[in-house]
Amino acid sequence: MANPFAGEVAVIIGDSVIEAKLTLGALAELETSLQAGSLVDLVARFETCAFSSRDVMAVIVAGLRGGGWRGQADDLLAVDFPGGPMGAAQLAATLLARAFTVPQ
Repeated sequence: MANPFAGEVAVIIGDSVIEAKLTLGALAELETSLQAGSLVDLVARFETCAFSSRDVMAVIVAGLRGGGWRGQADDLLAVDFPGGPMGAAQLAATLLARAFTVPQ
């Protein structure tokens, strides 16, 4: 079960539930892959709804890798996330939010 106090988010892929989290290493990889000037720039994309599907996938992949997943982004191309594209965007936003806040 995902622990929000540890920044974890449960990601459902097919019949599997994987605990994802944005570790410092995952965040550094994310900055590089999205060519973001800073983490603040990356978060601002989501806060202003200026994110792309590429941004969403990159955040999810980084979170999965931070949780120990050894797959590649291509492994997720045919995945139907619960809630479709909007559900995937919400998942990415939750990963970012939990990386920088402590739940109440």
